[in-house]
Amino acid sequence: MSKILITGASGFIGSFIVEEAIKRGMETWAAVRRTSSRKYLTDERIHFIELDLSSEDHLKEELKGHDFDYVVHAAGVTKCLHASDFERVNTQGTINLVNALLALQMPIRRFVYMSSLSIFGAIREQQPYMEITEEDLPKPNTAYGKSKLAAERFLDSIGNDFPYIVLRPTGVYGPREKDYFMMVKSIWNHVDFSVGFKRQDITFVFVWDVVQAVFLALDHGKNGRKYFLSDGKVYQSSTFSNYIHEDLGCPWWIRVKAPLWLLRIITFFGEQIGHLTGRMSVLNEDKYNILSQRNWRCDIEPAMDELGYHPYYDLERGTKITVDWYKENHWIE
Repeated sequence: MSKILITGASGFIGSFIVEEAIKRGMETWAAVRRTSSRKYLTDERIHFIELDLSSEDHLKEELKGHDFDYVVHAAGVTKCLHASDFERVNTQGTINLVNALLALQMPIRRFVYMSSLSIFGAIREQQPYMEITEEDLPKPNTAYGKSKLAAERFLDSIGNDFPYIVLRPTGVYGPREKDYFMMVKSIWNHVDFSVGFKRQDITFVFVWDVVQAVFLALDHGKNGRKYFLSDGKVYQSSTFSNYIHEDLGCPWWIRVKAPLWLLRIITFFGEQIGHLTGRMSVLNEDKYNILSQRNWRCDIEPAMDELGYHPYYDLERGTKITVDWYKENHWIE
């Protein structure tokens, strides 16, 4: 029986990876923090291991005696009060984990790192927008994207002795997801808010398709390769809200489109208030760069050709599943 370690197992994507590993009959180890919620990790076949990604020495002690065939590193943060926390968790946490695995000489058959399309930032934004490809030079414009790119570059520095693969999903949504849920909740409360008047091409990927890609990468991925993930389609900024509105039963709504300069002011003060109060604001400088980016197209042909990846959930289908889940679990009522 193959033995798999999944970091970030209590998170949105990680919890679904755990479920799929169990379905495949793998000996599944969920790496969690002591304070992590285990709400979606209730299967009795799950083995738990507490890992301190902030310390390479602690990791070596915690991993000693284990021989994992596969590691999926999905742990990380997408929102932080201080920009330095992205580097500490996303970059240094990855470095510590990999160094611990190497120091223990663990016979890993495959290490999958969950990165992000955000490492490329606002590129190819001259209309008509073109797909971001693996040949493009990453220019991250967020602290989050910079931390993910730094982790990728560390993996690249190791060489061929470490069997790693990088997945770069675009915006991931689905049941249990909390960030896009804010949009659902806003529309449920009768307001659809968007920013910018210049055309925006958006891409999405449903969480179950991300999970599909993870296990295809474990089986078929080529060492050192990096794959973009989306559902293969391109949407306009209003498409997602239209699907949400329909799946919510078409409540009355007001559609508000604000100029980018207004968003810049709001996120600037949101960032400052967050630092003063010690409470992270949803509207911060990183969020401005994400919302103002106009081109989120990406080339998934390598993932399709090399991994056999074929997305099953376009935005219309995935949104319905997601909104139904929010209803059934009383996130909206």
